[in-house]
Amino acid sequence: MHNFEFMAPTTVGVAVQALSDKPGVSEVLMGGTDTVSLLKERIYEPTRVVSLSRIAGLKGAGKAGSNFRIGSMTSLASLHSDKTVQKSFPALVEAIEGITSPQHRAMSTVGSDLLQRPRCWYFRQGFGLLGQDDDGKSLIPKGENRYHAILGNKGPAYFVNASSLAPVLMALDAEATVQGPEGSRQIPVADLYQIPSSADERENTLKPNEVLTAILIPNSKAANATYEVRQRQLFDWPLATASVSLDMKGGKVRGATVVMGHVAPQPWRSAEAESALEGKAVSEETAAAAAKAAVAAATPLSQNKHKVTLASVAVKRAILKAAGMGA
Repeated sequence: MHNFEFMAPTTVGVAVQALSDKPGVSEVLMGGTDTVSLLKERIYEPTRVVSLSRIAGLKGAGKAGSNFRIGSMTSLASLHSDKTVQKSFPALVEAIEGITSPQHRAMSTVGSDLLQRPRCWYFRQGFGLLGQDDDGKSLIPKGENRYHAILGNKGPAYFVNASSLAPVLMALDAEATVQGPEGSRQIPVADLYQIPSSADERENTLKPNEVLTAILIPNSKAANATYEVRQRQLFDWPLATASVSLDMKGGKVRGATVVMGHVAPQPWRSAEAESALEGKAVSEETAAAAAKAAVAAATPLSQNKHKVTLASVAVKRAILKAAGMGA
């Protein structure tokens, strides 16, 4: 592990001041379940690591006006046991339950889950975020790509976003609170992510000296659910997920949000699936049509065509689940 200075400030302001505005010079430590591995593997070699663990205001969840506020340092275990979350946001509970390791739930935080780096083995083996050789040519299209992207992969990025919570929070229309040297700002959770077009960019939009402080979920009576497809039930990342929110009126869908996970370099919202649902009653047929629309634009690689079917299945079952028609 590369030598670095360690800081654990007690306020967000001091944490922001301790961070460099230059990429790679400093890193934020939230849950540590991913960052520590990246430090050990020397994918990260910062001169300073700033831990947020001592900042009390970043922990906990509760009502905040017309929103439900979740501090970025709230553990997944405590969020899972929250009564309001269990009652109003079952999609969030289901996503956390997919993380079967009790140790991981206890250590991982909302912020560390949202900002975890891709699990792409090319990235983890030191070939950079885009998995390129010394000549700048991608190793992925003709390489080992069975877990890589089937959507949003027409540029140089083929990894998939690894967050369990991001698709859910996008489906719930959540916003993120971010603090930097110029103060605090709120952005949709979807705007935390981008598909990098060069090796110099990251997959999230935070500046090097900004800190994710909270998530705000608007109060809503919309039905919501998450469905994950996994290779095995032991602790592992899903092959495909879908999170769905349905605003129902008179037995028909007045509005829908459908977001897929682990299929693209960012959580992938499907306007096509949403359009296929709106104005219709939920049934096996309408759910299947929406699922087909969700993956219509998929461009699988040489070894991951199976993910198209899996993503479609996840969307269909999440829709039926949200409508109370599936387990």
